[in-house]
Amino acid sequence: MHTTAGQTRVISPDMQEAPRDGETMGEVMMRGNTIAKGYYENPTATARAFENGWFHSGDIGVWYSDSYIELRDRAKDIIISGGENISTIEVEQTIVQQPAVLECAVIAIPDETWGERPKAFVTLKPEQQLSESELISFCKARLAHFKCPVAVEFGPLPKTSTGKIQKYILRDKVWTGQQKRIH
Repeated sequence: MHTTAGQTRVISPDMQEAPRDGETMGEVMMRGNTIAKGYYENPTATARAFENGWFHSGDIGVWYSDSYIELRDRAKDIIISGGENISTIEVEQTIVQQPAVLECAVIAIPDETWGERPKAFVTLKPEQQLSESELISFCKARLAHFKCPVAVEFGPLPKTSTGKIQKYILRDKVWTGQQKRIH
């Protein structure tokens, strides 16, 4: 996404404009006459999404010096483990490189020490076999260890009628009765 001056910005978790270094992640915010004024007949969602005249997209990205923004993940999908941000998309893209994997979804699970850790839900290709430890080792060879799943569950993934993976169902399954803690 290429941006125009003054209409889009990337805001870091400390609510400061992220440097245009291509590394610091933050939420993408926009304003201007091409941005909707709110959600139709939903003042609660409008109040949540619009603050100080800026639309909070829920997209996490990095900003480059040429004003290009690379989207990395959705804010609700970022895993915060021991103060480190883990992009579920990065972990998922690594997992699907494993030849036995058909598709996957990664979510945060509660962790007493780190607050959250990654868990992978994986569907294997027909006639393929893969163990949890084999997949975790595969990830450790390609990712920083703190980004690697600590647990893997194999089976079909919940999807919408159009085939989109329903991560909220996986999150509800894991977080029911848990208090979300971030360190």
